[in-house]
Amino acid sequence: KTIVSYFQVMKAVVASAVNKEGEQLHSRNWNLHHIGLPIVNERKQRKPAYVATEVEQIVSTVKGRYRVLFALLAGSGLRPGEALGLRVGEHVSPDCKTLYIRQSVWNGKEQDPKTEDAVRDVDVCSDLAVMLKAYDRRTNGFLFHADSGKPLLQRNVLRDGLNPILAKLNLKQDGKAFHSFRRFRVMHLRKNRVPWDLEKFWIGHANKDVTDKYASQLREDVEWRKDVAEKTGLGFVLPASSEISIGQLGQPEMIGSEEAKAA
Repeated sequence: KTIVSYFQVMKAVVASAVNKEGEQLHSRNWNLHHIGLPIVNERKQRKPAYVATEVEQIVSTVKGRYRVLFALLAGSGLRPGEALGLRVGEHVSPDCKTLYIRQSVWNGKEQDPKTEDAVRDVDVCSDLAVMLKAYDRRTNGFLFHADSGKPLLQRNVLRDGLNPILAKLNLKQDGKAFHSFRRFRVMHLRKNRVPWDLEKFWIGHANKDVTDKYASQLREDVEWRKDVAEKTGLGFVLPASSEISIGQLGQPEMIGSEEAKAA
């Protein structure tokens, strides 16, 4: 899949070269078999997802901002870039029950969401909303930010937050990472028979047929959406402790140690 993705970028670059009349300078028909481009078989692709007990272990083990971030990813199905792009006062409702996905963050830079369908409103249940509300009482800025106020970098969160926890819980070898939270959320929505239209809306997937487009008006029924989100719940149990530290990300708690006594 990686090779195919790289090829698509290269193909688009070649096609982008045009003359003054807009005609391609290097027009060509690609023989995919001749160039040996791999065939992506979705049945053979590994798509690991967390189960409820694993999410609970991760969220209860991690501290500070990471606890809130990972609980949000598992409880909403947001892509990591979408979660890191949330701004307080702009993309989070006053009661923290609705997230307005209008941008994403990649390599610390704000950009448009992945697709047009990724622009959406995501409703969460009250348990997660309470955690978000208690996390940060600022009125502006990124919900998850570095000390400089800039958005967090995915690679830093993965390196300092998620990977150490996965290694500690013996989950890293399964290939589970950020996207496994998103798959967990989709499975939970399916198990609880959330309406197909609402599931696609919350996850940010495109409508497939005309019937889907006819039913798109359901998305505008905010009260119905919130009611479904509340009944569906998180699918995992949040830690009992509501104390959330918002200190420097990735820094462990300082543990006092006695000075070594002279022999």
